[in-house]
Amino acid sequence: MAGENEIEKRNFCAREREGNREQGFNETRTTVKWCVRYHGRELRDGSREGGFFKAHLHFPKEYPLRPPRMKFVTEIWHPNIDRNGDVCISILHEPGDDKWGYEKASERWLPVHTVETILISVISMLADPNDESPANVDAAKEWREAYPEFKRKVARCVRKSQEEC
Repeated sequence: MAGENEIEKRNFCAREREGNREQGFNETRTTVKWCVRYHGRELRDGSREGGFFKAHLHFPKEYPLRPPRMKFVTEIWHPNIDRNGDVCISILHEPGDDKWGYEKASERWLPVHTVETILISVISMLADPNDESPANVDAAKEWREAYPEFKRKVARCVRKSQEEC
């Protein structure tokens, strides 16, 4: 893992130096855990604009055969992020068939995925939640049925993230 992760890290850093930093994520790295920070400015509705949301990517020793885990350490209100900050997105699920039959194997982790593809997927998830398979049922219900309340909680998280920054 360390060798492949180092190559991926160098490639990711080279693209960043060329001005292609991916969607407002900044990162500091170690070989096993990367710290990324999402700058909430890319979402269509602007609901997280001005926020600074810190997350960790934890790489298993079997990486890239197994996916990393991603956890937001800054409070964030989202249907696909549980109350502990764990990100629930298909690309980070263990490879192979879904025992519940919800996801196709091709939607789950594959060794060809990179940190870049993970971050792009998470940004897409932040902009367009999957409320059919939520990790935070309360956030999903608000997103569907009480959107003004959902946005109020998101705004509270943005303010809190600015104070922690």
